[in-house]
Amino acid sequence: MTTPLADAMSQLAIYDSLTGRKQSFKPLVEGKVGMYVCGMTVYDYCHIGHARVMVGFDMAVRWLKQLGYDVNYVRNITDIDDKIIARAAENGEEIGALTERFIKAMHEDATALGCERPDLEPRATAHIDEMQQMIETLVTGNYAYAGDNGDVYYAVDSFADYGKLSKRNLDDMQAGARVDVENDKRNPFDFVLWKAAKPDEPQWASPWGQGRPGWHIECSAMSTKCLGHTFDIHGGGHDLQFPHHENEIAQSEAATGCEYARNWMHVGFINVDGEKMSKSLGNFSTIRDVIAKYLPETVRFFLLSSHYRSQVNFSDSALDEAHNSLSRLYNALKLAEQQKQQTLNIDDALVNEAYSSETGQSFIKAMNDDFNSSTAISVLFGLARDINKAIKAEDVETAWKLAQQLKALAQVLNILQQPVQQFLQAVVGDTTENSLTDAMIDGLIVERAEAKTNKNFARADAIREQLKEAGIELEDSRAGTTWRRA
Repeated sequence: MTTPLADAMSQLAIYDSLTGRKQSFKPLVEGKVGMYVCGMTVYDYCHIGHARVMVGFDMAVRWLKQLGYDVNYVRNITDIDDKIIARAAENGEEIGALTERFIKAMHEDATALGCERPDLEPRATAHIDEMQQMIETLVTGNYAYAGDNGDVYYAVDSFADYGKLSKRNLDDMQAGARVDVENDKRNPFDFVLWKAAKPDEPQWASPWGQGRPGWHIECSAMSTKCLGHTFDIHGGGHDLQFPHHENEIAQSEAATGCEYARNWMHVGFINVDGEKMSKSLGNFSTIRDVIAKYLPETVRFFLLSSHYRSQVNFSDSALDEAHNSLSRLYNALKLAEQQKQQTLNIDDALVNEAYSSETGQSFIKAMNDDFNSSTAISVLFGLARDINKAIKAEDVETAWKLAQQLKALAQVLNILQQPVQQFLQAVVGDTTENSLTDAMIDGLIVERAEAKTNKNFARADAIREQLKEAGIELEDSRAGTTWRRA
């Protein structure tokens, strides 16, 4: 059976960081997508910048699958690195125990944000052999050399296209640069492929002596192992363009003689007060910090409300605004359910119907324009406005049909899928002794209704005010009174 998305598959355009333009997406194998995303270095809790990468690529994968693609989504785990070694030593903790602890935390955070697990999560320590094989190929091909200090370096001037992703010219970069006298690099921009062992550090035997891999070779070896010499999409944070992704291209294409990735996707920075959020600047919030204060779906909605390539300013006020906006969408669904006296449930038939509608076509157009979730969400707000109009006009059936469309289209973004009251009445963070329980709130609403019946309007107003001060907003309708947390 032909679905409304059958034609849409061929209309997807993705912005490619390498060419600097949007281009029609043509996978290597029809109907299949191989995607590699640079994952986390697991020495600490993930911060909100990591959340943007998680949610951004989860959104892209969900849309590709919705279009009908069979997606092989690979996101690596860097479980050996200078930072990991330093943190384990600082904690007096075994490296394996440290990395397992933070891998578990990373998975918990991603799940909380509504992200599906990648199909594969290769770990650096499990692919040392592949890394060594690639390094040997590079040394044999005169793209790399062993230094007297036991390190093995990639020779950047051996790769004619070095700098093509980041739009940097090697000659310009070299001007004014000086070689670090503490090592034996031939060129200051040569980067390490294999690091000679240091006392008390993890190490593996190699043709160049005991040591461990450099960061850049890890991703080249793992992506090639999982997806082949050439694959469809390589992604990561914007900050990885140079040097990490530039170095990946140089070493991968030199080793295989093939184009490395067909499309490069980079997620924009998250800024705090105009500066990029990062651990080094100390202006970061962990995902755990944020979801202790805000519902995880609110955080996901906040991240999807901007195009994945744009810079986003993170603040409590921005998250408050996101929560209010998401609540408006949920409220439209609630009103439709109240009027219909039915709970909204979505199935495949309703999803197909939603995409077949004029609004659905607008949604498809937005998502096919380089995964523009921001514009797609504005389409959802248009539906919410139309639901509210239909409710006002007492057109229950139209409101219900539009509500079905709203929930069905939002499904691919993994928002608006909770029972409406569950979201609107959810408690965020720790409750205090003075907090009102759901039962207490419901009791006050009953008391207020009785007061109104008895024409005791002063008491009814006092109850509304009491609840408002406690962060509870009442909403009266013909179907009765409901409440939500403001």
